[in-house]
Amino acid sequence: MSVVPASIITPIREEFLRLLPARPVTHPLGCHNPRIEDAVVFDRLVLALVSGMGYERVADGACSATTIRRRRDEWIAAGVADHLVLAVLRAYDQMVGLELEDLAADGCITKSPAGGECAGRSPVDRGKQGLKRSQLTDSYGIPVVTVPAGANIRDHALLPQTLDAFAELTQQLGHVPQHPALSLDAGYDYQPVYRNLAERDITPRITKRGTKTPIHTDGRWVVERTNSWMNNFGRLRRNTERRCACTEFFLQLATAIITVRSLIRRAWYTHRWDTRPASPRIR
Repeated sequence: MSVVPASIITPIREEFLRLLPARPVTHPLGCHNPRIEDAVVFDRLVLALVSGMGYERVADGACSATTIRRRRDEWIAAGVADHLVLAVLRAYDQMVGLELEDLAADGCITKSPAGGECAGRSPVDRGKQGLKRSQLTDSYGIPVVTVPAGANIRDHALLPQTLDAFAELTQQLGHVPQHPALSLDAGYDYQPVYRNLAERDITPRITKRGTKTPIHTDGRWVVERTNSWMNNFGRLRRNTERRCACTEFFLQLATAIITVRSLIRRAWYTHRWDTRPASPRIR
């Protein structure tokens, strides 16, 4: 049984497999050991993402942990997850519409006990190794850009990198918002942030330091909800990957799942298709 509903994971799996590059066969006699199907390995990676289990725990007689790691590295090198996120966001933008005129961003710290390239001393966990995600969403909460970094890096220091990734993404999507607004909490109330946003022609909505502002008054609550969606994945809640590329791969896979789930929920009221779920309340 799949850990993700079939209505969500089936189109993602089909698109992911379609994006895989053709694999040349160089051995003159083929191979004595048949290659494991890509769909089998993909399902094991989804299980590892959702449950947070190690590769040895999700492996079985049909697919070994070594095969999962090797195939993951092949797909990372080919950039398949990047193309998957772009395809999913483009489909959402065409059917529902990304609301990129009102953005929200925030940082989220999780555990990273294995250390690695994206880990740092966590200021909220007694200096243990932690991971910070700089999350940028549209006004509904669709995770548009997610940048991983060490937990000891301040939120406002990651904002330029996050906005650079957002600008590149909008060019690829062909949906460049004009004069967007960005909602931020008091952790971004610094002059370099205001200057950076002014250079990018982005209207800042930043909570002033020392003031108590309800989270629902300026649109920041959507990014907090998205952080909660991301933390539902065990692999992101407790990151054990040591390479940043592997962490980004699972972040992109989680982004695709969240976006497709939101797409089905919102399109359920306006569209009809053969595999349409009986209810929009899918988990």
